[in-house]
Amino acid sequence: MLNRLDEALSFHQNALRVRGQRQELIAANIANADTPNFKARDIDFKAAMQSAVAGINKDAFQTAKTSPLHLDGSRASNSNTSAAPGEPLFRPIIQGSVDGNTVDMDVERNQFADNGIRYEASLTLINAQLKQMLAALQSS
Repeated sequence: MLNRLDEALSFHQNALRVRGQRQELIAANIANADTPNFKARDIDFKAAMQSAVAGINKDAFQTAKTSPLHLDGSRASNSNTSAAPGEPLFRPIIQGSVDGNTVDMDVERNQFADNGIRYEASLTLINAQLKQMLAALQSS
């Protein structure tokens, strides 16, 4: 019974964990909006969730090179995805600034609100799932 409860809630647990990490990164971006040379970061939520659900090891995709001229098979070799799933990535620069800061407050505020709403939606889904389980247990 306990394993079924854990299985039922593990997806939402992972979603809340990733959403919480993302909220912290976005808050740090907002807090550093005036810091020279600060680079805005974010998490690729879809990749992070796929990794969390699948239980993928960060270094799982390693390939052997037969020549030093070959590219590495790791995600770190690609400049757009310079981190493993769930690791912070730098946001693309929408509009550069003189001081090198890449934080766009409009983007950050929108992402902060969107992520917060999705976090609350996950909590609502967990609450509904627990109420259904409780009702099923009480009717037995």
